[in-house]
Amino acid sequence: MQSITTSQFSIKINYELKQSLEKLSKISRSSKSKIASTAIFEYINKNEWKLNAIEKAKKEADKWIFISQDSIVNWLDSWGSENELKEPEADIFHNK
Repeated sequence: MQSITTSQFSIKINYELKQSLEKLSKISRSSKSKIASTAIFEYINKNEWKLNAIEKAKKEADKWIFISQDSIVNWLDSWGSENELKEPEADIFHNK
């Protein structure tokens, strides 16, 4: 059986949130620590991809190669038509 390594982590929360956590803990018969840990885990899983996507977009933007708004709009406007355009390629290039 594989053991899970844990570490202690302390946070400050407002009084109302603490009361809600205590109530949920009592009703669910689950520890406050487990509820908080699960909530943090779910939040990170839900949002981490966004931060990774932003980092990736920043790195792409640093290359100074872009697709113009006109190209994007024309492409999107073609969706569902008989003459649907292929995905546009970069048409704006800047030298640093």
